[in-house]
Amino acid sequence: LSITGNFKIYPGCTFFVQKNAQCRIGSGYVNIDSRIMCFQEITIGENVAISENVIIRDSDNHQIINYPHRVSAPIHIGNHVWIGMGAIILKGVTIGDGAIIGAGSVVTRDIPAKSMAVGSPARVIRTNVEWKL
Repeated sequence: LSITGNFKIYPGCTFFVQKNAQCRIGSGYVNIDSRIMCFQEITIGENVAISENVIIRDSDNHQIINYPHRVSAPIHIGNHVWIGMGAIILKGVTIGDGAIIGAGSVVTRDIPAKSMAVGSPARVIRTNVEWKL
């Protein structure tokens, strides 16, 4: 686990980093009761806002027999990303700079920069969005 900027961690958060995995965090915050579970690679950029009860997990931890399936895949979260309350970010996802992930969304595929994505699975509903704290 490496934190290179000013990153606030609020009470009740869980960080798990598997031996030989890489979890790199820039600046921003992670709010209460969120979990970051890193089994391979998670990168979080600068000025990232992670709301309460968010789960970021780069692995399923179990194989599916007779089905082409990667157990783990890297997660990359860009700069100035806002992840809403109760969102789940799953393996193999890249979230572009300036994106907004709506509350309760389940992110299973890449989200472009400056996009707002909501739902389960999350889908882009707006583009060219901007936000501020």
